[in-house]
Amino acid sequence: MDTKLDPSRDDLPLMANTSHILVKHYVLDLDVDFESQIIEGTIVLFFESGKKQSGSTKEPCRSESNEACRFRMPEPCHSPVTDTRTFSSKTRSNDFTICGKGEKDTSGKDGNHDNREQASGISSSKYCCDTGNHGSEDFLLVLDCCDLSVLKVEEVDVAAVPGIEKLTRSPKLTVVSEELRNQIVCELVTLPADRWREQLDYYARCSQAPGCGELLFDTDTWSLQIRKTGAQTATDFPHAIRIRYSTKPQGRSVTWTSDQSGRPCVYTMGSPINNRALFPCQEPPVAMSTWQATVRAAASFVVLMSGENSAKPTQLREGCSSWHYYVTMPMPASTFTIAVGSWTEMKPETCSSNDLAAERSLSPSEADFRYVGICGHMEYPCRFQNPSATIQEIIPHRVFAPLCLKGACQETLLQLVPPCLSAAHRVLGTHPFSRLDILIVPGNFPSLGMASPHIIFLSQSVLTGNSHLCGTRLCHEVAHAWFGLAIGARDWTEEWLSEGFATHLEDVFWAKAQQLDPHEAQEQQELKACLRWCRLQDEVRNSPEEMQVLRPNKEKTGHVSDSGSSVVKHGLNPEKVFMQVHYLKGYFLLRFLAQRLGDDTYFAFLRKFVHTFHGQLILSQDFLQMLLENIPEEKRLELSVENIFRDWLESSGIPQPLQRERQAGAECGLARQVSVEVEKWIRMNRRPRKRKRRETEEVFEKLLPDQLVLLLEHLLEQKTLNPRTLQSLERAYRLTQQDAEIKQGKQLPTGAIGACSGLDVDVHQTKPWLPNHSDRSNMVDSLSDLD
Repeated sequence: MDTKLDPSRDDLPLMANTSHILVKHYVLDLDVDFESQIIEGTIVLFFESGKKQSGSTKEPCRSESNEACRFRMPEPCHSPVTDTRTFSSKTRSNDFTICGKGEKDTSGKDGNHDNREQASGISSSKYCCDTGNHGSEDFLLVLDCCDLSVLKVEEVDVAAVPGIEKLTRSPKLTVVSEELRNQIVCELVTLPADRWREQLDYYARCSQAPGCGELLFDTDTWSLQIRKTGAQTATDFPHAIRIRYSTKPQGRSVTWTSDQSGRPCVYTMGSPINNRALFPCQEPPVAMSTWQATVRAAASFVVLMSGENSAKPTQLREGCSSWHYYVTMPMPASTFTIAVGSWTEMKPETCSSNDLAAERSLSPSEADFRYVGICGHMEYPCRFQNPSATIQEIIPHRVFAPLCLKGACQETLLQLVPPCLSAAHRVLGTHPFSRLDILIVPGNFPSLGMASPHIIFLSQSVLTGNSHLCGTRLCHEVAHAWFGLAIGARDWTEEWLSEGFATHLEDVFWAKAQQLDPHEAQEQQELKACLRWCRLQDEVRNSPEEMQVLRPNKEKTGHVSDSGSSVVKHGLNPEKVFMQVHYLKGYFLLRFLAQRLGDDTYFAFLRKFVHTFHGQLILSQDFLQMLLENIPEEKRLELSVENIFRDWLESSGIPQPLQRERQAGAECGLARQVSVEVEKWIRMNRRPRKRKRRETEEVFEKLLPDQLVLLLEHLLEQKTLNPRTLQSLERAYRLTQQDAEIKQGKQLPTGAIGACSGLDVDVHQTKPWLPNHSDRSNMVDSLSDLD
């Protein structure tokens, strides 16, 4: 695979050779240093060899690109390994740079390094493998890795762990060999789900075992490559390895910044390169793994992470605390999330007994009780097999934010969490995750929200204005617990399987959270459809055609190379960050299907689908085939997987069924009310500046938030808006005090200057990209100038 891609234009490479060997569990042991803006420590990977094995992985050697195949080979030196339970990773750093003590990272300042830029502290130890010697025949482990300084890689002597013989067929370990170590790991990673606590304990103890030999490694722009001399297959390769590494301040997986109170913090912000600049990993979604992590930071900081437990800090020494999290549900490494900062837990001023009952944590006996043989996923402690979990409408949850946002959180967010969680449970059933943390992230967060296992990031923007934006965004992120996390896309180009579902479900959740009657809910959802129709039309007009396709790989969707490596089409295209096509076209497809079946039938099917596929990865056809099998014959008409692929998923532009529906459909009541108000504003805007005294003043009706957005969308179709109209809009609706959905964007247009001068404002003097959002924000900026 060509790794020299243009990061401003090309696809995202997934380099890991997951067809040969799979990471089953990660153990991270890390220190967070805000002064140097570095996270450093170790990660231990526990493997299971895959099905595709041969004498060689056939991975391209450097010699195939006319470069020497260079790997770091340890010099003959020996040093005891310090017990990691006693000292921090900073204290231990000299133990892991035994051959290069005192040497500095030479990997360059730009966060990347090629074959001529070594990222190891053992920079003097290189090994050139000629294709004519045994080195070219060794198995090559490839991990996704970027913007990291890798200092050392070694095999872990799991056989040295006291009591580990319980996992082997031998009552006493006498002769320790590679085969025996791998047998131990094999037994460990396949322990049954009801022994998950014991399994986590063994993982932790094995991760602290001494090393038993350094491994050869090399890095390039996108990967870390590791081999052991003489290990010619994945089966022979060590099944437990430890990597000592550090992140870089400019690494693209985490952001070092300040929170709203001016305190330093760091968090994963949903980078296009995912977590490969946070730790070496297998990025392809098929690499489903569990993890546990111990993170140390100054005692004033709170560490939040994807984890099933609500971690509490352990005081290590003066001024330093340790936090430990774990996950037992296998998920892609890209879903791992961490946030370290001076967060404060926000608690409601009052808490009803009903809330307390709904949030009751499960006892160990309840948590361990499962039905067997129901779920289709790999074995893990599944909530869908737990009777107590299936009826838990509101899972335990916490809200964190900088202290300065306490009032806004208590006023808006805290009261919305229970009804939104309850609404989601009523629609889809069992919550896939046992608990939830919600964090209001710093102002540089590039979107309104992001969902990860057990934790949701929300922008501070959702706290402004009324509760509408906060509620809908919270419902969207909660929906990702089912679609995007518990059920993931096997091919990341099928993003609609996550975002389309979350967008469609946010309306349903929000209507139930507000306790709307069926007619009110229908009206609200039809109004949302009007708004999204406007946005989809704008998106199609102003984006490249090839990026409007929901299934760009077509019949090759889900295909990978023999090694398991692949690429994510348009994954590194900077324009993709701003696009909503996967949200909007996916939403309209699901809305189309729900209307065809009827809501009751569709959501009954969706609950069945969730129960069938939770804990698994899917492709579009998995959903569509099961759906069509559950549609009565009289409702199918011309529906087929092939037709849906053709009309909705594999073509650019507006899908023809949607075009016909919008042309034939009548406006809902809320949209008709907006149309009446728009006509009033157009009449006002056209009036001369000197009006007749007897001319009747327009009376404007109060509008809902989504109605107000639609009103502004329609007004932006006018060529100019005069200052009197802008001033009247502000008086009528207080636009500058509305939420971020209305005030989206911050760019001040040249038209605002005209507004201050008494000239007409040209509302189209803006960038063509996402015109409705930027134009609307410019209008609001103009209003701010008029105040």
